[in-house]
Amino acid sequence: MEQSGDVGGQWLYDPRTDGDDPLGAAVPVRVPGSIYACLRLISPREAMGFSDFQFVPRDGDDRDPRRFPGHGEVHCYLRDFCHAFGLMDAVRLNTRVLRVAAAAPTPTLTTRQWAVRSVGLGGGTGTDDAQDEVFDAVVVATGHYSQPMLPRIQGMEDWRRRQLHSHSYRTPEPFKGETVVVVGCGDSGKDIALDLCKVAREVHLTANSSSVDEATTPAMSRMLASHEDKLRLHPRIRRLHVEGRVEFADGSSVLADTVIYCTGYGYSFSFLDTGGAVAVEDEVVGPLFEHVFPPSLAPSLSFVGVPRKILVPWFFERQARWIAQVLSGRRALPPEEEMLRSVEEHYRAREAAGVPRKLTHNIGGVEPLKMYEFVEKYCDLAPLEEWKKELVLSSILSMKDDAESFRDHADDSENVQKGLRAWRGLAARAQDKTMADVEVGADAPGVPDV
Repeated sequence: MEQSGDVGGQWLYDPRTDGDDPLGAAVPVRVPGSIYACLRLISPREAMGFSDFQFVPRDGDDRDPRRFPGHGEVHCYLRDFCHAFGLMDAVRLNTRVLRVAAAAPTPTLTTRQWAVRSVGLGGGTGTDDAQDEVFDAVVVATGHYSQPMLPRIQGMEDWRRRQLHSHSYRTPEPFKGETVVVVGCGDSGKDIALDLCKVAREVHLTANSSSVDEATTPAMSRMLASHEDKLRLHPRIRRLHVEGRVEFADGSSVLADTVIYCTGYGYSFSFLDTGGAVAVEDEVVGPLFEHVFPPSLAPSLSFVGVPRKILVPWFFERQARWIAQVLSGRRALPPEEEMLRSVEEHYRAREAAGVPRKLTHNIGGVEPLKMYEFVEKYCDLAPLEEWKKELVLSSILSMKDDAESFRDHADDSENVQKGLRAWRGLAARAQDKTMADVEVGADAPGVPDV
């Protein structure tokens, strides 16, 4: 069940924004999409793809063959995947899930079932009548890039000029000639700041610290030097003043037209009623065994896409395969008590290591090897090839050195080059065969075109 008019999730670019709610304060937000027009990947396509449908460059006027393509190429790839395997027959587009809850027990029911209420959006502005159905299992795969997280800054409520979250940012043109403050130095903050430099009078980027020293990385230094006529770096905001002045922690200030909060997104499952068995607290969804199964409700309820800083959709396929094998009886989960104990041990280990609780689901940024260990432990798919791991690591290091242009400079080792040559040939041939088989099947009598 997908509330948008096409597959792709966040990769389906939506030029609309939340209009009169630019901060995205409503729960849930009205427009789920958060992609901005200039967005490009920060992970190499060669390491991202599904096991049986690699993310190889394809010909076409609307395609982007670069290693780090724009968001439109990812959407095309996901559509190709659905087409190749006939998945659209199992997808209900323009369908919003309103509620998921345990179904009422019956005398003959021996296993838990789930009551799902959904409404068709009709592909337009109207909605159909709500529909109630009962299912044996529910997989929550709504992601975590729709519901904005906002900072608490003195004066936000009274500031009279424009404020928005990056969730509502699409293009720089509305900010032409303005002085813009961008809150946050993460990936989106840097992307949007650079995008704004094309048209804004000044762009002031703020760090999440009382000093700019922590944020002045080699990549940041390069950015500031390349755009010294427009781009400035400041410590965190101390206060927003009613007349439009933005005061920073070091006492400096700037008169701004707009403040854009690039402060990330939180987990939100407003449709899900588990009676308290699964909750979101301090940016932790839990308890979840291996970030997937709630021990007291497994295996009939599961989650795909909770972890952060991982390869997508590569990692999501591994989670999905584990879920499918558990639901089909090919794999078994540990007892509930053992799963819960594992979750608690994970919490304690992170705490002992000094990892903030809000980073509980941050895998790649805290323990990157855990991403690969998950596959070896719970999935029968082949592990990620060593040359791909090397490529991912070299891409991360390049981004840390030059966030603005690392995507367009390849300096592959001999090992990566060798792997690339084999990958391009084998992956392209396998994908072409899959697509050809679908086209042949679609032309056969009695088989509908996908």
